[in-house]
Amino acid sequence: MHGREWLVEAHGCDPAALADVETLRRLFDRIVRELSLHPVAPAQWHRFPGPGGVTGLCMLAESHLACHTFPEHGSICLNLFCCRPRPEWDWDGELRALLNADQVTVRAVERPYAAAVPALAE
Repeated sequence: MHGREWLVEAHGCDPAALADVETLRRLFDRIVRELSLHPVAPAQWHRFPGPGGVTGLCMLAESHLACHTFPEHGSICLNLFCCRPRPEWDWDGELRALLNADQVTVRAVERPYAAAVPALAE
């Protein structure tokens, strides 16, 4: 058994969308729904003052979903960790559609829970 962690960066995003908690809440809701995730509490949001961005965190039975936005740079960083396998999700298409991103980078990291067992010498 293993988990998977997605590290996602999107650039060229609409700064207004990156500063809007409701837009980010819709993004989280879509991820949670389409990946059949299970929040253990409502997502928490912190909107920084002035031209600052938003930090969001949703604790999941599967682990967590987090985001940090940087409207001044037109970027968002997302992190989703799931303790059990999940299907791929269209990060690129969804972030382009919802945030008007022009560049999306997705890294998926397998998270094994047991240490690798060394092969026995023959």
